[in-house]
Amino acid sequence: MIPAIFGLSGLELNDEERAFFREADPAGYILFGRNCDNPEQLRALTDDLRAIHGRDHLLVSIDQEGGRVARLRPPNWAPYPAGEKFDELYRMAPASAIEAARANAHAMALELSAMGITVDYHPPLDVRQPGAHDVIGDRSLGSDPVQVAAIGRAVLDGLERGGVAGCIKHMPGHGRTTTDTHKEMPTVTAGEEELETDLAPFRALKDAPIGMTGHLLFTEWDEENPATLSEKIISEIIRGRIGFDGLLLTDDIDMEALDGTIPERSARAHAAGCDIVLNCWGKMEDMQGICDVLPSMSDATSQRLDRALEHTQIRDNLGSAAELLAKRDALLGLTGEAA
Repeated sequence: MIPAIFGLSGLELNDEERAFFREADPAGYILFGRNCDNPEQLRALTDDLRAIHGRDHLLVSIDQEGGRVARLRPPNWAPYPAGEKFDELYRMAPASAIEAARANAHAMALELSAMGITVDYHPPLDVRQPGAHDVIGDRSLGSDPVQVAAIGRAVLDGLERGGVAGCIKHMPGHGRTTTDTHKEMPTVTAGEEELETDLAPFRALKDAPIGMTGHLLFTEWDEENPATLSEKIISEIIRGRIGFDGLLLTDDIDMEALDGTIPERSARAHAAGCDIVLNCWGKMEDMQGICDVLPSMSDATSQRLDRALEHTQIRDNLGSAAELLAKRDALLGLTGEAA
């Protein structure tokens, strides 16, 4: 198995993709709006991916946070609010915000599970900082690390109840970014004391099944390599100080924050200690290049992948998605604003 997650080009697999995926045997797949037209089509696509590999427990992932980061949208799928809504409620009624976030994530997971999706890249545990770039912005669960951890725990809980493994991101923290990593590399010059704020939510949720790195340069820890490509940050900060021992993915390896070819970036990230390289865009040349440079999946990564997929069985059948969303909306309504 190749330690990579690949994207798909369209609404169904073409012959070239089918043959390539069968031969490459990637760790899993990521879906975007270009792959999702309606529930019947999407379920057929994820079933097709499982048929290629002959395994029911397959990592099929998506970015479904809510707000502006949502690949499944109305009218075919339910709307979900951005993290900021739960932040606002928490400042008024913490217990209600936690319950609203859990119900929201549970409903989301039931919808994703029905589509054959097993992993959601959610929740972001990036502590919001004043003056930072809005690439995180309203996606954040708050500016207080204890609050971020509390709401984040509820999100992970809700997702697992609905049969989906969550993913904490973007380690070791994306809240201080001054630029959009899709476009360029942010440099974070904060010192140890300030960075403890960023690490705290990740440390509190270090038992999450999956985590994702961020493409940020932290001069306090490594003046040359961004977190995704830094052996020091991965070993000493993410695995060490945070204590995360789950499946560690890169953020999208295509982002312009990184330099070099896609295969070169992938090889560097894997060598630095990332378990899995995430490659989103379904470009055959890039995917083939990644397969050429990455070794077969290690036993340690295989075990982490298996542990992560243990979180993808629906564990709570109490309440439909509609009932959960009604509960969420009633709780969010305490702020006086619509969800």
